[in-house]
Amino acid sequence: ALHGTHVGGIIGSVRHNELGGDGVAENIRLMSVRAVPDGDEQDKDVALAIRYAVDNGASIINMSFGKAYSKHQKEVYDALAYADSKGVLLVHAAGNDGVNLDENPNFPTNEYAFQAKPLDMYICIGASTRDKKNLAAVFSNYSSRQVDVFAPGFEIYNTIPQSDYKILQGTSMAAPMVSGVAALLKSYFPSLTMKEIKDIMLASAKKYKGTMIPAPGTGTSVDFGTLSATGGVIDVAAAVKMCQAKVKK
Repeated sequence: ALHGTHVGGIIGSVRHNELGGDGVAENIRLMSVRAVPDGDEQDKDVALAIRYAVDNGASIINMSFGKAYSKHQKEVYDALAYADSKGVLLVHAAGNDGVNLDENPNFPTNEYAFQAKPLDMYICIGASTRDKKNLAAVFSNYSSRQVDVFAPGFEIYNTIPQSDYKILQGTSMAAPMVSGVAALLKSYFPSLTMKEIKDIMLASAKKYKGTMIPAPGTGTSVDFGTLSATGGVIDVAAAVKMCQAKVKK
């Protein structure tokens, strides 16, 4: 409950009420689907939760969960592909092991061994900080191919049960930042598809190629631009401007 309430609050907690932290999006509705009760992440529950969300009208599915071993990979992939076929954006947290996903898989993924080509509607999110000298959170997983973009996931203050607030951190907090941006953009630019919004979020990300930082996990010096496919951090203002330009065409 604590984890899900915090994640949901990042996406859509009430803005400008002087309580806790503002959600990224407004004019949205949250659908709560309990896929991982008590940390017991079963592939069947994940697959069914994704299908339930798609069938009940979700535009975006935030997936702030993950694990290193998945027994029933095809069932989960089929659910992801179902969401993809319906134009639903899947936003997955990269994981908090401080490792390269190319060497240490984290499921669900967009790179199953049996998968013919990547799904269009799947993005994976690493956790950034507010400190340019340590831009990637020390715990964040990364990959120049499998992680698409980074978003704030370090010391995030938001809602928890019993009308309270708490600072939590993790890629679980970074993923809903991106889900929130996607929801915000869809609410203001409803004519755009989720695919168009996904492409705009990635294209407008603030690039940090050439910024040397301590690598997550090891602390050795690394170019932040090599830690994700975009080499960037999600940028809401730039994404809004790009959406405005696209709608005006």
